[in-house]
Amino acid sequence: MQQYNTIKTKYPDALLLFRVGDFYETFGEDAVKAAKILGIILTHRNNGGDRTELAGFPHHSLNTYLPKLVKAGQRVAICDQLEDPKMTKTIVKRGVTELVTPGVALNDDILQAKSNNFLCAVHFGRSILGISFVDISTGEFLTAEGSPEQLDKLLQNFGPNEVLVSKHHKKDFLSTFGHQFHTFFVEDWVFQDDYARETLMSHFKTGSLKGFGIDHLHLGIVACGVVLHYLSETQHRQLHHIARVQRIAEEEYVWMDRFTIRNLELYHSTNTNAVTLLDVIDKTRSPMGGRLLKRWLALPLKKTAKIKLRHQAVAYLTETPESLQKLFQGIGQMGDLERLISKVATGKINPKETVLLKNSLEAVTPIKTHTAATGNASLVLLSDQLHSCEALRSKISEMLDEAAPVQIPKGKTIAEGYSAELDELRQLAFSGKDYLDKMLQRETERTGISSLKIASNNVFGYYIEVRNTHRDKVPEEWIRKQTLVNAERYITEELKEYEAKILGAEERILSLEQQLFSQLVVWMQEYIAPVQKNAHVIAQLDCLAGFAQLANENNYVAPTMNDSTKIDIKNGRHPVIEKQLPIGEAYIANDVLLDRDEQQIIMITGPNMSGKSAILRQTALIVLLAQMGSFIPADAADIGYVDKIFTRVGASDNISMGESTFMVEMNETASILNNLSERSLVLLDEIGRGTSTYDGISIAWAISEYLHEHPARAKTLFATHYHELNDMEGTFERIKNYNVSVKELKDNVLFLRKLTPGGSAHSFGIHVAKMAGMPQQVIRKANRMLQKLEQSHSNEELTEKLQSAQNEMQLSFFNLDDPLLERIKEDITHLDIDTLTPVEALMKLNEIKRLLSKNKKASS
Repeated sequence: MQQYNTIKTKYPDALLLFRVGDFYETFGEDAVKAAKILGIILTHRNNGGDRTELAGFPHHSLNTYLPKLVKAGQRVAICDQLEDPKMTKTIVKRGVTELVTPGVALNDDILQAKSNNFLCAVHFGRSILGISFVDISTGEFLTAEGSPEQLDKLLQNFGPNEVLVSKHHKKDFLSTFGHQFHTFFVEDWVFQDDYARETLMSHFKTGSLKGFGIDHLHLGIVACGVVLHYLSETQHRQLHHIARVQRIAEEEYVWMDRFTIRNLELYHSTNTNAVTLLDVIDKTRSPMGGRLLKRWLALPLKKTAKIKLRHQAVAYLTETPESLQKLFQGIGQMGDLERLISKVATGKINPKETVLLKNSLEAVTPIKTHTAATGNASLVLLSDQLHSCEALRSKISEMLDEAAPVQIPKGKTIAEGYSAELDELRQLAFSGKDYLDKMLQRETERTGISSLKIASNNVFGYYIEVRNTHRDKVPEEWIRKQTLVNAERYITEELKEYEAKILGAEERILSLEQQLFSQLVVWMQEYIAPVQKNAHVIAQLDCLAGFAQLANENNYVAPTMNDSTKIDIKNGRHPVIEKQLPIGEAYIANDVLLDRDEQQIIMITGPNMSGKSAILRQTALIVLLAQMGSFIPADAADIGYVDKIFTRVGASDNISMGESTFMVEMNETASILNNLSERSLVLLDEIGRGTSTYDGISIAWAISEYLHEHPARAKTLFATHYHELNDMEGTFERIKNYNVSVKELKDNVLFLRKLTPGGSAHSFGIHVAKMAGMPQQVIRKANRMLQKLEQSHSNEELTEKLQSAQNEMQLSFFNLDDPLLERIKEDITHLDIDTLTPVEALMKLNEIKRLLSKNKKASS
């Protein structure tokens, strides 16, 4: 317990698994936690009168219990015996060999095949923040700097399993990013620029960081230094596979804030059973491809040249099914190249995984040959980057048995013919049957005992068994070892010598195999970079092949990408909803045309459940898929690339932060209006519904007008129940009315789900309530109330008030009978804003202010 307490003080924040004989034991508070999480028995013992709780499990069950502890958010320190108990007469030396945390794991039972396991660090500056992500299981290392909003987006996209923050900024992090992440708070001194740079340059063995393109990211560098420091603190020092750090170039990817990512349900949903976009589009066959697809979904491209390269590859694969199948066949034969080579770097790969690595690399050569022969520029470009790794494959084939075990003592690891010494030892150890048969024959003839038997067990080793009927024929030199009911067992000097030889050979075989395998793992580290490159290229091919498969299965088409600002979608469909429809029911496709000159804002009205939200979401998802490099669910599409996608869809609240549904809605909408660009795509659904009718209509009207008058002229789809907004079309030239049509029957309403020009005059909310099974008494009362309200508060009356208020605002300044104001009006009207410099604008404003000031003094 003294030894345990000494080690525990070094890891106070971790749950310590303490190796005692054949068990991992936990003590005290750790035992209480472990017993609860693992569902194992909690016992106790008295040490000098002190009660100590303990709980443990067999050491060979570590891979069963460790994942449960880590997934429960525990940091687990694994304390092993560092010497053979047979070789010491004092207490066995012990030490922590690995610290496993939610963000630092190499165990396959903890990791998810198609998801990264990112460790993240966030460093707070005065106005901007630095961030870094590292996945020790794949070797990926990324960094960026930006505003809290930008970092929030990255945290949502990358979904780190653990976030490191300085203790000084604990409150800042929680107030900015919430409590959803598993955080660990690090001492403040680690967050120093000099220390971080020294740590990084020491790791990469470079004199500067300019070669990585991150030298100017001071806050990002600090975040990078923190994650490397944390890895060394968790006993992970063999990190040759983390060979470079990349900047996340935000300017190259589509901007989506966390609200958009949530509202579009890209890879998470508030409903646990809901199908996400990722669920529908993921046709990848390898873990590397699955992880890269998530990255492509999080970071769609903006550069049309890169997008078109992906589309070209997908087009070729959709048109040549035999090429697609060959590609999938090769990829399907591979293991997780990225994680296998990472295990080589960290020295944690086992013999069976090494053979799997070799077999996976052997599948690369046919893929390289096949893609090179396609003649498709995109595929040939990827083919040229593949490395055959012939020397590595040959070495593993020559050295390891094809059926090598997971653990060296459990089978034959080194192939026959590789080591003459090993072959001789095996001959001695495993060809003993012939020797024993000859000994048995010789002793049977010498003693005349026909039923002699030579066997062995774990207790006595080798023995000769004699039935009681022949006991009198046993030679005097035999030594009796065990008496049974019907027989007795003996040993001889010859048998003892043979046993010693066998045991010696087996021990030497184990030692030699371990030595040779360790040498192989060290030699293999020379191939970390080419194998990582292969893994990245195979992942890209897997994603492109997955897009082709998706297109073939669902009748997707290639979009036309260009640098215009127009979005023209013909018969677009929602990629997720169309897969959830009952068999035989077709999805109602719709056209959407948006541009900055004539149809900037589409005001969509229509009843509940008619499909307004689906049209909004499908437009964003179609654009998103196109800019990822995928084909799209439509008949055709002409898409000018989008640089930002904003959505405000659905109702939610944030009670823990004291924010109502309406407050959340306003926060999200404010974020949109403050970040507009010329290439933005804005999707607004039911803005203003969380407050009173007049408040809501006023806000919705003002937001629509702001979007129309803003210099960016952001393309916008606005779904609303406020039919009063239809009247904006007459006043604002780029606002167009559309409605999702319905067919009214005598006692029913048929939703046609077709987008048609013109506004809608009804919401049919009471009809939806009837469909939901609302009591008839409620339905009748609601209809009577509706009739009364419609009589006393007509839409025309309300619209007139809104337009009147707008006209008053526009005219109030100039309707005064004042020569000075007329002069100012004349000056402003004749200003050429397009050629006006900022300085001239300020001077003009100052002149107007001076005129008004003089006029005020004169009148007083």
